[in-house]
Amino acid sequence: MLKDRGSRFRVGVDSGGTFTDICIFDEEKSEVFVWKISSTPSDPSEGISEGVAQGLGAMPGGGDPASVVYFGHGTTVGTNALIQGRGADCGLITTEGFRDVLEIGRQKRPELYSLQSVKAPILATRDKRMEVRERVLFDGTIAQELNEDDVRNAVRELKAKGVKAIAICTLFSFIEPGHEKRIREIVLEEIPDAFLSVSHEIAPEFREYERTSTTVVNAYLGPVMRTYLDRLTPRLLEAGISAEPHLTQSNGGVISCETAKNQPVRTVLSGPAAGVTAAVELGRATGIENLITFDMGGTSSDVALIDRGQPQMANDIVVHGYPLKVPMLDIHTVGAGGGSIAYVDNGLLKVGPRSAGANPGPVCYGLGNEEPTVTDANIVLGILNQTHLLNGRMAIDAEASKQAVARLAEQLGIGVMEAAQGIIRVVTANMAKAIRVISVERGYDPRDYTMLAFGGAGPIHAARLAKELEIPKLLIPKHPGIMCAIGLLQADLRTNISLTRMSPLSLEALPMIEAGFAQLRERADEWFEAEAIPPAARTLRLAIDVRYGGQAYELTIDWPEDSTGEALIKAIRERFEGAHKQLYGYIAEEEPIQATTLRVEAIGHVPKAELKRYPPAAGKAEDAIVGTRKVYLPELGSFTECPLYERERLGPGHVVAGPAVVEQMDSTTFILPGQKATVDPYLNLLIEWKA
Repeated sequence: MLKDRGSRFRVGVDSGGTFTDICIFDEEKSEVFVWKISSTPSDPSEGISEGVAQGLGAMPGGGDPASVVYFGHGTTVGTNALIQGRGADCGLITTEGFRDVLEIGRQKRPELYSLQSVKAPILATRDKRMEVRERVLFDGTIAQELNEDDVRNAVRELKAKGVKAIAICTLFSFIEPGHEKRIREIVLEEIPDAFLSVSHEIAPEFREYERTSTTVVNAYLGPVMRTYLDRLTPRLLEAGISAEPHLTQSNGGVISCETAKNQPVRTVLSGPAAGVTAAVELGRATGIENLITFDMGGTSSDVALIDRGQPQMANDIVVHGYPLKVPMLDIHTVGAGGGSIAYVDNGLLKVGPRSAGANPGPVCYGLGNEEPTVTDANIVLGILNQTHLLNGRMAIDAEASKQAVARLAEQLGIGVMEAAQGIIRVVTANMAKAIRVISVERGYDPRDYTMLAFGGAGPIHAARLAKELEIPKLLIPKHPGIMCAIGLLQADLRTNISLTRMSPLSLEALPMIEAGFAQLRERADEWFEAEAIPPAARTLRLAIDVRYGGQAYELTIDWPEDSTGEALIKAIRERFEGAHKQLYGYIAEEEPIQATTLRVEAIGHVPKAELKRYPPAAGKAEDAIVGTRKVYLPELGSFTECPLYERERLGPGHVVAGPAVVEQMDSTTFILPGQKATVDPYLNLLIEWKA
């Protein structure tokens, strides 16, 4: 096949636990081509290189790998290593008397009333946590100079134990990092190939436990991520792609391959963050700026809230039991995906978080799994295609799904259809609970938002989930199963820099605060230069963490850059009080406000894949019907013959009334009775009903 050498391609790849999604944007034609293959969990780079090669080859006219000018990548390598405990053997060097901070934590149980709750494993065991004599005070003065003999002895002991990933976290290094810098020099003298994670670079903020945890997690993931990326780059070169990979980080931006190797903790929510980035762009294009994103894949569901076009952010978050002090999109994850396994526990039906993953996958894949999954339940109910997925590239065994659900039904003492629908009800309840966490518990009413559903399994479950939450509108994008990969081509280069500077919010403190921001601007300029971002493509966003005096938690407030003096103090207070009332429901007008941490977000704008508008459809929606299928509807208690629509044949202006099933290569959309789907100019499906 003749390769198209007249185009330039931007490629986005989201490597998930079940599928690897590929999005290819042709810059010359402004067209998007999508592809999807099964993931290769043993070596994700293999599935990525193979998927990109297949995707380029399947494009009309064929795509030349040498024409790929940008390669964006969302990965679950760091997340999976953290969940499965497959990180590096790591050690910690810290101030004398503080090695047990990591284990003591906040002295809070994960679940207040549970006697069976289990803490996440400690990543640096006590025998590998070394203390050295040194002490920096809260104001940066040196109370005790660093004892370099202690450092050398500690490093040699760690080396003897086989440790090559070392976290360095000393007291108040976020104010005065000199001792940490010297410790790093000594470690590299003793172990030149050690992976180092230094707290003043990874998390330069106050709160010892969270800062130590973040630094240790970064060390734990470092060698794993470095090995993975060192394997990925040669594979891409073999496939003819010379563009350096850029990885999505948890804040929604992308970072270079080299930065990801050194700071892998920033990629823990890499894949889901790209989906939120794509959702923001879609919201801007359609004019729907209040969105709740629902991303359901094979192993989990990720939800987030976008308010007035801005995704919610969190500066510290707990991921699988480990506190991380890294700016992230406020994404809540639950173990509810298409591959989530249904089972009986003490007579009760439960679904997830255990997943069948990509291999063996759901029972219908025929790869050895015999436990029913959410996907198998959808096959039994008739919602999913009964013979194949991925436009025929992946055969499935519907009879095997029915047998697996029948075995589960027998254990429960109910009918097969009741068991299948029960699986859907349980997983829907799990996902509804997750959405309430990021909406109701944050002071937002989900009924005021439109749900944007994507991921391979999202559009299958979205109608029931939105109905459960009384959300009146549901948006299904053109390529829902590839949304995260598309987001990779719509993300800017981005980094977050912070500096703790505690002081009352007052006129007297402004010079110190402004000096702190000056330091952060200098560091941002260094990052811009390192990433070769031209001045015209640079943007800085300033923010400050503030709280009432005596409070234990802060709120991040945008810095009013157009104000000075008293007006500046007043503007910050007003913004803080608005955010405080939104979250907590009250304002304490008489209480003083305290500033804690200064933040700068540096953004390097890059070319993006633009969303394309399409003209109104010429034919009728009925022209897109390719058959019918019997689907079990619990509302009726029986099977109903539902029309099957081919998504590619639907155009702007077409209306599809439920019940109906809309199929496409990367996903399936299920429309309930009483719901109506309208195709918009961007080929999204807008599903509406009276809540």
